[in-house]
Amino acid sequence: MVHGQAKGRSAIVLGAGMVGTATAWHLRQRGFDVVLVDRRVPGNETSFGNAGLIQREAVMPYAFPMDAGRLARIAFGMGNDTAWRARDLPTLAPMLARYFWNSLPGRYDPICMAYERMVRHCLAEHQAMAAQANATGMMRAGGWKQIFQSQAAMKTALHHAKEVAERFGVPHTVLDGATLAREEPTLQRQLAGAIHWTSPFAVSDPGGLVKAYARGFEAAGGTLATGDAQTLRPHGAGWRVTGEDGDLDAETAVICLGPWSDMVLRPLGYRFPLFVKRGYHMHVALDGALATPMLLTEQGVTMIPTPSGLRIATGAEFARREAPAATRQITRSIAIARTLLPIGKPLDAAPWRGARPCLPDMLPALGPCARHPGLWLNFGHAHQGFTLGPVTGRLCAELIAGEAPFIDPMPYDPGRFDRQRLGVLNVAT
Repeated sequence: MVHGQAKGRSAIVLGAGMVGTATAWHLRQRGFDVVLVDRRVPGNETSFGNAGLIQREAVMPYAFPMDAGRLARIAFGMGNDTAWRARDLPTLAPMLARYFWNSLPGRYDPICMAYERMVRHCLAEHQAMAAQANATGMMRAGGWKQIFQSQAAMKTALHHAKEVAERFGVPHTVLDGATLAREEPTLQRQLAGAIHWTSPFAVSDPGGLVKAYARGFEAAGGTLATGDAQTLRPHGAGWRVTGEDGDLDAETAVICLGPWSDMVLRPLGYRFPLFVKRGYHMHVALDGALATPMLLTEQGVTMIPTPSGLRIATGAEFARREAPAATRQITRSIAIARTLLPIGKPLDAAPWRGARPCLPDMLPALGPCARHPGLWLNFGHAHQGFTLGPVTGRLCAELIAGEAPFIDPMPYDPGRFDRQRLGVLNVAT
């Protein structure tokens, strides 16, 4: 990257999580001079703390719950998969209303089709980046298991699994309780059974994979820089951001800041209905091993083997991004996991907390900003930034480079939030 004056095709990518790193990597593959800017080293924020699953099966985004019984359990704090912070609900209510509206069947179905068009490419795009970065050994085939305490919950999930298999061709295997016990002998009691999603990849060190991709980006001639994304401003015919070692200029800037994207966009006059689903994790000692990561569906507790111990991860907490941490969900998750596995002492001083960047139509904002030439967006991946980063990174780079996109980009166009008050675009086409 040229300091002080951009030459040729140049780009600044803001945010070195999975999405930003992949976007920078793909731009560099197309000959751009690229600098990847973050306040921290790559992979140290949201990408660090997730479950490390490249979820080929996640072809249907998480919809707003419609079941009255489940909504009642959430409202009264009776479950563990979803939590909420009461004082933040007035702020979140407009976005959640839009989220509910887009989860109605007539609107959700075309959103699913647009979502699946991205997810179907996730394994191939990760493999391409991993091969260049000599990181294929960090990804493990074999999928993950969705485990169930009750036959009723498993029956409901099997209907979903059948739909995913029939509509989208994603395979799974059904395990009864005895078979699950044989495959996962560390489980301390027999459960109702499991759905084994066999096609996803598991990554035991998700932050480490992002760092490996960033090293691959550097090896290809890209530049990493420490800087403050909030210093982004128009400069001449391009964009400028202040880095630790001085100003950085480029023709193009790409905002890949996940839950922090609005902090840069609001001063430029953009108001996206961005909200977050927060999540927590903590590592604990495990006496034994798991064959695959597991999700206890009824309670939203994910258990992932990592080099740092068994990672216990929570479901979603609806709260403001910067609201104080609430430990109830992770505390309950560890207690629930302890009933299933021989868990020892905690290995972290405190729980980690992250924020999943969400938009009400469950699709990312990917494309150009109409009122600012040279400014591009790639954020809002909700639960699947780790899975989809290489996919949307490629799509964003193709659009910036003027190439024919490998996926129809229309459903993800950021302009949909300018054009319609409810932040909804008809994505059926």
